[in-house]
Amino acid sequence: MATFVLVHGAMHGGWCWSPVRRRLTAAGHEVFTPSLTGQGERRDALTPEIGLSTHVRDLTELLWFEDLTDVHLVLHSYAGVLAGPLAEAVGERLASLTFLAAFLVEPGECLLDVEPPEVAAGYRQMARELGEGWYLPPAPAFLEQWGIPDDRRSHVGERLTAFPLRCQTDAAHYDPAPLSALPTTYIRHTQPPLESLDRSYGRAVRAGWDIREIACGHDAILAEPERTAAMLELIAGG
Repeated sequence: MATFVLVHGAMHGGWCWSPVRRRLTAAGHEVFTPSLTGQGERRDALTPEIGLSTHVRDLTELLWFEDLTDVHLVLHSYAGVLAGPLAEAVGERLASLTFLAAFLVEPGECLLDVEPPEVAAGYRQMARELGEGWYLPPAPAFLEQWGIPDDRRSHVGERLTAFPLRCQTDAAHYDPAPLSALPTTYIRHTQPPLESLDRSYGRAVRAGWDIREIACGHDAILAEPERTAAMLELIAGG
């Protein structure tokens, strides 16, 4: 049986993995779904100082304290930005890395560098006008953008959390060699795809990674939890 660490994206928390986690644990796997600092049930810890290094530390500490090895690390959306620093810091503990509809940045880039320019500008403006200059407030428009099923929108919308802009503007500094050494998969969502991820997806294709697709919107973990869990099992099984 496999050990999974499933990491959520912006404005979410470990709670969003619950449907996937239940399926994986029922199959006998060990599953961890941490909430990053300032997100989910840890929203009271949200401050302007939270940045990329905060969330990298969240995950390196989890792996160390739980003494996890042979981990299948799954990063959704924003969490893909953490991949390079994590591979450098704890690559020896990882069995595989999966980008689930996730952003991929090269050394020295931040998340907004790989977004379309108009999207990046929109997020900066939203933070200035609605987020005191340092965070993005959760908004109903995100539910549509992420493809949340209609029957889950109320449940999900109530749980979205303000997200620090610094996590989108901090550059990821890392040695690319440890990331290149890991078995890596990119899962692209196709119904509909998200333009913001086109650059990241293209990089994964050019790198020769294992490429898979899932026919749903961006929040595959909530829209298609059974298919998502089954795909992760297949990846972990080699």
